[in-house]
Amino acid sequence: MKIATLVRGARQLLTLRGPSGPRRGLAMRELGIIPDGALLIVDGIITEVGPARRIENLRQAGAALEINAAGRVVMPGFVDSHTHLIGGPPRLGDFEMRIGGASREEIEEAGGGIPAAVRAVRQWSTHKLELDAQRTIKQFTRHGTTTLEAKSGYGLDDATERKILRALGALDGKPLDIHRTYLGAYRVPREFAGRADEYIEWMCRHMLPVLRKRKLARFVDVCCEEGAFTAAQGRRLLEAARELGFLLKVQAERSHRGALRLGVELGAVSIDHLEHVDREDIEMLARSATIATLLPGSVFHLRRDRYPPARQLIDAGAAVALASNYNPGSSPTCSLPMMMSLACAQMRMTPAETVTAVTINGAHALRCADRAGSLEAGKPADLIMLNVPDYREIPYRFGMHLIAMTMKLGQPVFPRLGAS
Repeated sequence: MKIATLVRGARQLLTLRGPSGPRRGLAMRELGIIPDGALLIVDGIITEVGPARRIENLRQAGAALEINAAGRVVMPGFVDSHTHLIGGPPRLGDFEMRIGGASREEIEEAGGGIPAAVRAVRQWSTHKLELDAQRTIKQFTRHGTTTLEAKSGYGLDDATERKILRALGALDGKPLDIHRTYLGAYRVPREFAGRADEYIEWMCRHMLPVLRKRKLARFVDVCCEEGAFTAAQGRRLLEAARELGFLLKVQAERSHRGALRLGVELGAVSIDHLEHVDREDIEMLARSATIATLLPGSVFHLRRDRYPPARQLIDAGAAVALASNYNPGSSPTCSLPMMMSLACAQMRMTPAETVTAVTINGAHALRCADRAGSLEAGKPADLIMLNVPDYREIPYRFGMHLIAMTMKLGQPVFPRLGAS
């Protein structure tokens, strides 16, 4: 027997229906809003979307379970396209040291930073990794995320990187869709200290073929910045990954230059961070199919004074997404609404542009826009209901929890039915 659900009474139903590709320029402000909207869900799939008067008169709507939005905003679930879901314990000592003015090098010399996180993750069992990630996933659902990307990178050796990716695979669909990314090229591990080229070759010749054979990751990412890898080293890894059929991502222009051009040249799905880009870089991105994924949370948390130039990127025609960069060191938050607030206040994005950036453009940054990021007939019913009558209140009311309900495949995952 088919299970039908009618969601009705939305003051604003944001569908994000539109062109098949990522949204650019003025198209980022087109949200496909239906006043007094409704949608019909059958067995977890959206079958009808439109004005309440039409949807409520459909034959299947009469026998459907009814969810009354009661004048709230209803919109697609958030798509978080850059996270480090498994990253070790909270780095509270790092936080206090940074407040006191300590540099990254000083924090690492004191026994903290990424090396400390790697040591912890190497020691944790797969079961402990899963339990820790499950707690975080609950926070993601509470903040309206229904699809996310999750990177490895806190293992930096064969056994631990595979352990992380296996744990992420076990969590996929419980309840969120999790897209796995191999980020062995996050830092040079202590075993290869001073031998970054050799580490890159080890990943190319050993890790990538193993991961591909065992289907442990869909994307391969590389971090090109001071203290990590050069653009030339990134090229070697990404070309090897592309030959094996992986999709590519690049973390670029957070400090030194050159990796953005590499990512565009190799057809990376997204290039992330982008605090330090110039006009030529922006125009190059705008002419490409690559998504610019901006991560204001880490700029905020690390107290840096340079946010990505979102306004210039959008005005030039680049496709822009926003993501949380959730990780215990530089962005310990699951809140995409907070990223929307930062994008409006610090990066001059409009509220409508931020909605697009955390829904359909985020889905394009994960190559899953056929099943996430918009509310359309035939797509999974991944949606959120917010305690506001106007979508502009989402970034306006920064730091406030506005999610009334998160639904995945037509079932509430926050709050869970029957939960106190």
